Amino acid sequence: MTTSVNPPADTPLAVPPLADAEELTCDVLVIGGGTAGTMAALTAAEHGANVLLLEKAHVRHSGALAMGMDGVNNAVVPGRAEPDDYVAEITRANDGIVDQSTVRQTATRGFGMVQRLESYGVKFEKDEHGDYAVRQVHRSGSYVLPMPEGKDVKKVLYRQLRRREMRERIRIENRVMPVRVLTAGGRAVGAAGFNTRTGQFVQVRAGAVILATGACGRLGLPASGYLYGTYENPTNAGDGYAMAYHAGAELTGIECFQINPLIKDYNGPACAYVANPFGGYQVNRHGERFVDSDYWSGQMMAEFAAEVASDRGPVYLKLSHLPEESVSALETILHSTERPTRGTFHSGRGHDYRTHDIEMHISEIGLCGGHSASGVRVDEHARTTVPRLYAAGDLACVPHNYMIGAFVFGDLAGADASQYSAFEGELPGEQLREAHELIYRPLRNPDGPPQPQVEYKLRRFVNDYVAPPKSGARLSLALEAFERMHTDIAGMGARTAHELMRCAEVTFIRDCAEMAARSSLARTESRWGLYHDRLDHPRRDDASWFHHLDLHKSPSGAMEFTARPVAPYLVPVDGFGPVGGPSRVLGEVHAEDVATAGSRDVAPVASAVGTPVPEPAPAARASATAPSGEQSSTRLLELVALADEEPELGALRPYLTDPAPAVRREAVAVLTETLPPGTGTALAAALCDTAAEVRAAAAASLRELVETLPAEPDLRDGLVAALAEPDPVVRAAALDVLRALRLGDAALFAALLADSDITVRIEAVRALVSVDATGELARAALSDPSREVRVALAKGLATVGAGQSTAKAPARVDAERAADDTPAATAPAATDPTATASATAIEEALTGLLDDPDALVRAAAYGALGTTGCPAPLTARAVAALSEPAWQVRAGAATALSVADPDVAVPALAKTLADANADVRKAAVLALTRHRATEEARAALATATTDSDADVRAYAGRAL
Repeated sequence: MTTSVNPPADTPLAVPPLADAEELTCDVLVIGGGTAGTMAALTAAEHGANVLLLEKAHVRHSGALAMGMDGVNNAVVPGRAEPDDYVAEITRANDGIVDQSTVRQTATRGFGMVQRLESYGVKFEKDEHGDYAVRQVHRSGSYVLPMPEGKDVKKVLYRQLRRREMRERIRIENRVMPVRVLTAGGRAVGAAGFNTRTGQFVQVRAGAVILATGACGRLGLPASGYLYGTYENPTNAGDGYAMAYHAGAELTGIECFQINPLIKDYNGPACAYVANPFGGYQVNRHGERFVDSDYWSGQMMAEFAAEVASDRGPVYLKLSHLPEESVSALETILHSTERPTRGTFHSGRGHDYRTHDIEMHISEIGLCGGHSASGVRVDEHARTTVPRLYAAGDLACVPHNYMIGAFVFGDLAGADASQYSAFEGELPGEQLREAHELIYRPLRNPDGPPQPQVEYKLRRFVNDYVAPPKSGARLSLALEAFERMHTDIAGMGARTAHELMRCAEVTFIRDCAEMAARSSLARTESRWGLYHDRLDHPRRDDASWFHHLDLHKSPSGAMEFTARPVAPYLVPVDGFGPVGGPSRVLGEVHAEDVATAGSRDVAPVASAVGTPVPEPAPAARASATAPSGEQSSTRLLELVALADEEPELGALRPYLTDPAPAVRREAVAVLTETLPPGTGTALAAALCDTAAEVRAAAAASLRELVETLPAEPDLRDGLVAALAEPDPVVRAAALDVLRALRLGDAALFAALLADSDITVRIEAVRALVSVDATGELARAALSDPSREVRVALAKGLATVGAGQSTAKAPARVDAERAADDTPAATAPAATDPTATASATAIEEALTGLLDDPDALVRAAAYGALGTTGCPAPLTARAVAALSEPAWQVRAGAATALSVADPDVAVPALAKTLADANADVRKAAVLALTRHRATEEARAALATATTDSDADVRAYAGRAL
């Protein structure tokens, strides 16, 4: 009998001594070989750095791009979209909580990246003329660039990595998994990890470290029950999130989850955005389109979830109505590039797109910058808050960054990191020992609970307590569960290096789960639709929470939070007006008391308003002068009961002055619901409350009730007093109500044109328009520093002055021109001297705005001419503006020509029907509609009925 020289198969791997670690050295260490990591490595090498690329799988087929990509979601191609439009779109989709400087990097650099990838051999769809075939999937912009042959993207990138000149600079180590970033002197100096095949401990010294490990896709548990059946690549377990956190970097937006629509019982998206250009769309079971939200966002997912849960569910991707050529094209894309198993999945159920629409459902929750806004905080160069530590791709918080954004930030990180050379000091011993213990602990307990069982339990808690809709109680229970999971995780057993990798991933998932729960508990509002829907704080609270929520690991090891105001925008966006300012340190966020259901000292009995409530025991009384939570809860219950009794204002006054802000806010809600006499005055008084949440509630209520409030002197006095409040939300609301109720005058409104807040100034413009204050508007038009305000002024000037009493708002003019049977004409000549002076002031102001340095202002000014009239000198300028680089200006110029001399306007507009931008062509069609009494205009409109844009075709057909 002979003895084998190899150990038995069930013998656990031996724990390697820390002293036997393999040490690697580089200038730039890139962790993760997917989308962002590959580009980071290539760029750093091109800049002369010696690069080490670590990948826990194999770079050839790792990351979210492993099986290719079917399209680019955010291609800002010149002529089809503008960077500022894209930045504004992402800002709106993210409810305003955006660092626009990072989003703008993707917007401005994305097209160059498309061209760079194309030079590598990546194929993007083009039309017959060689132009990029950008599709308009979202209603407000054309950003989707299909990649019907995109299955080979990763192979193309790997080929670039293996070029001779790159091999000299880039060392690739596959099957090496870092678990911690090493820091010394406050900066990143390397990483510690292990070989996922041999188990050898590996330490790296580097000049800079780039994290590119993808999303945290394995956070929630899929509805299918499959542990790895996640929407995101299941190998992305939050590695980089945890490594960044333990290195001391700030993470941000972790409460803003990723939730996506996907195919029922299949770990892949339904790809409505791919099907949309072919004519596919999402419907409920009755075949009705139901999504009102424009951009992929939490609001869209909230609408989707509501439909699925309603009697109109389930929801489908409808393809059965499409012609054969469209179905065949979609099968080619969806069954090869996006998910190669998709065709097999449908075939196994006997489903065919020609006969069956695709049932859709909702994915598990995850953390992702690329599809929502959860990630490591980075600046416009991909730098984190730890010097020489970078983050890129889905790991970085650059909202809705998608594939192109991952490439862009990988490029930025590689370029910036390339300036550093390898760390020459001693690597931090204590950090190496901690990493060694984290990796090899399961080998010391080989018969402990296996990783799949522990991970399933952990992610089950995530689904039960953290997934939206959220509540403080459930999130608090989550924190208790995650704290207990420390013991379960410490007891996990492993025998192989592969099992060690999976065990380490469970520690990352637990870290991400705690970050998600604590962040969700800290943000006491609802925002981002389904992504952060708190039942106990159901309203968006811009007054208190127009902030990023950042978290970091304190020196003591605690998770601490900071509310960081959104920086002033580079691109103004209607509805949002960040002003910057200092951050608000929140410190640790503690769980609510969930040990008992209600107070241990008072039985939870229902009582009518006025029934005495038993006095709590002395030990339970609040020690501070502020009301206890129990006292506030009692008052809140009284208010709820009082609302059913239709109370008079006198009954509510004690609650409107209650010491607890929560009670005062609820009193405002009851006041709004019951509307007793004097409501308007009481709400105006609440605008001056000391608590931001109460002020915001009062402002929202006044706007909601404005049509029902009597225009009383007391209400006017209260609103005028609120104009002096430091809170811009209050000032804007007061102005809005004063305007709507016609309680103000030009002098009052004009004073607010000097307000420091953009939103307030825009409300002042609207108010001045309401009183036809032509002179004040004209004088302000050329002096306001904000583009957003100047645009509002240009639009406002179109609706004031002589002959404007029946003028429609410009936004409605475009929509109605297609049905307008009246031939175009210039504005009627004014006969009243005052009206003449007003018309002259308007024309002079708009003429000045035509020279504005900002394209959007010029566009608005030209658009305004379409209402006020376009005399001969300005007609010539409008014709010239049809050749401006900015498509908004060209569209505005086309609108101006709708009321110009047909002999000049029609030939110019006919040529504009060949403009590269569809919105310009649409504007040209709408303008030609006003001139359709002429044969030349009708001939031009006839050619537009075959335009590639559906809106252009529709408006042209309607005009004829």
